[in-house]
Amino acid sequence: MQKKLKLWDAIMLVMGSMIGSGIFIVTADMMRNLGSGFWLIIVWVITGIMTVAAAISYGELSAIFPKAGGQYTYLKEIFGKRMGFLYGWGLFTVIQTGTIAAVAMAFGKFTAYLVPALNDAAPIFQSGEFKITWIQMLAIAIILLLTYINTRGVESGKLLQNIFTGSKIIALLGLIAAGFILVDFSHLAENFSLGYDSFNNLTKDKFGNFLKEGWEPIGGMTLLGGIAAAMVGSVFSSVAWESVTFVSGEIENPKKNVVKSMIYGTTAVMMLYIAVNYVYLNALDRDSIAFAENDRVAVAASHFIFGSAGTVIIAVLVMVSTFGCNNGLILAGARVFQTMAKDGMFFRQAEINNKNAVPENALWMQGIWASILCLSGQYGNLLDMISFVIVLFYMITVFGVIYLRFKKPQLERPYKTWLYPVTPVIYLVIGTVFCILLLIYKQQYTWPGFLLVLVGLPVYYFINRKNKVQE
Repeated sequence: MQKKLKLWDAIMLVMGSMIGSGIFIVTADMMRNLGSGFWLIIVWVITGIMTVAAAISYGELSAIFPKAGGQYTYLKEIFGKRMGFLYGWGLFTVIQTGTIAAVAMAFGKFTAYLVPALNDAAPIFQSGEFKITWIQMLAIAIILLLTYINTRGVESGKLLQNIFTGSKIIALLGLIAAGFILVDFSHLAENFSLGYDSFNNLTKDKFGNFLKEGWEPIGGMTLLGGIAAAMVGSVFSSVAWESVTFVSGEIENPKKNVVKSMIYGTTAVMMLYIAVNYVYLNALDRDSIAFAENDRVAVAASHFIFGSAGTVIIAVLVMVSTFGCNNGLILAGARVFQTMAKDGMFFRQAEINNKNAVPENALWMQGIWASILCLSGQYGNLLDMISFVIVLFYMITVFGVIYLRFKKPQLERPYKTWLYPVTPVIYLVIGTVFCILLLIYKQQYTWPGFLLVLVGLPVYYFINRKNKVQE
């Protein structure tokens, strides 16, 4: 593979893949689970510590295995082909493709703000609850367009990534500045006046809408359950930074630049996220955050900051953000499926590079499946279910750093995890508590996604048996 991505390009890929639509939406549900500005910020800080600790730990593995495939390669090399395949299976069936579909749909929904005809148009097809809308068709068009651009070579994808990531970082910084300068009445003191107290136990009316008068104090294990449920949103907004490891084979000096890009990129994004949440707390009171229409808390805050133009401003920002995010996800994901094909663990056609030295077949396979998920309308449910599994795979990979230190101490390690073993242990402890609390309090986020990945086991044995017969 040609080394066409420099350190700056890798950082833009990390940041661009992380910043999608989540930061503009998830805070509403987080506030409903916590009922407190203090705990809202604490959860974002915990998520930030988790994310950066994982990135620092992954750095050691990226230096040991500086080749395409990233996390798939790490898991395969450390724990065997079966573990690598299960991760790759989850990645193709929903983690990468489901995220691409969800981000494309967010692009379509916010485009509908600027083009109301998209919202008002009758469905193209409808049968019972299943329907195909023009917003879904726009989402698919964006996926196919970005897939095509990336088949033209890594230079095309890189240029697009840098432009759109740079634009949304500047726009977010502008939103943060305006959120403190242009707000006449600050709600910050009010939102932090509750101190350590937290509130939850919200009820719904017969139409499924939350009742604002339902706040009740919570504490103890109920609070821990609320924190875990809130972290589903913050964790979802903070994943995909490992996408840069998928393209290690195309990065200059990957032994150094991959780890630098992950640490610099994740740290910068988490600081932006915390600052944006301070803007929400400054511009809006608790109820306005928790009960923002369709959870679009960024729209509510932007309307308060910029007036009637706020909706247009935030719609454009989300469109730029989601477009750039999807480009990064599409660029990176296909490299994993190409690497799996080389190992005999995916369709053979995915292994081939086109004349532009990119895995065109893998790109189209990924794009077509993501488009089908857009049509299914089930990608949102799938992503909720898979968040638990994403953290599990992160934990297994981070544990791999410790495992390799004992199993193969003689391996050359161009980069060693900073503050080892404290850093990986911090991630493993927080991740374990998060997963256990979800298993206890929010099982709808756990078992379905876990079972979806386990379905990959019979597929793995079928492929393995087939490969042995061919040999």
